[in-house]
Amino acid sequence: MSSINNSITGLELAQIGWVVPDIHAAVKFLSNALGVAGFPEPEHFRAQDLGMTYHGKVVAGEWLTTQTYNGSTFIELIQPLSGQSMFHDYLTQYPAGGTQHLAFRLPVSDFERVTAELREQGYAVISEVDHPIARMAFFDPYQTLGVATEIMGITPEGWSAIKEMEKTR
Repeated sequence: MSSINNSITGLELAQIGWVVPDIHAAVKFLSNALGVAGFPEPEHFRAQDLGMTYHGKVVAGEWLTTQTYNGSTFIELIQPLSGQSMFHDYLTQYPAGGTQHLAFRLPVSDFERVTAELREQGYAVISEVDHPIARMAFFDPYQTLGVATEIMGITPEGWSAIKEMEKTR
């Protein structure tokens, strides 16, 4: 069995995901107080439309999200609205919000290898989704890191989207 460090060797930190009770207030603070620019208008997502699993099942869950590129990392903001999801769980446990996940990216061709290694090491999958720009799996190393770990297997379309977002900073 390999260690978690060997599993994620070569992965790049790509995103910090904050779950917040008020996405507009969070964007205002980051933009005005810290000068983090480029947040587009928040988008409404439904887990069931994405086929996103939560503990192995697709369940109803809705949230708003927006993200911007800052330095070499994306900052994602998520505001749970209704239903069930890891985002709702986080905000229930931490009503003020906070850093819920760190995301590491790699080419989609390596996604299965890395996620299989993490599963073999006993890290539970909280949520998974296949999206045209990336395959994503959120793991639960809360006892070790205090945050969820997202593995993003970026598709060719995803790499193009990333390049476009990097240009807007």
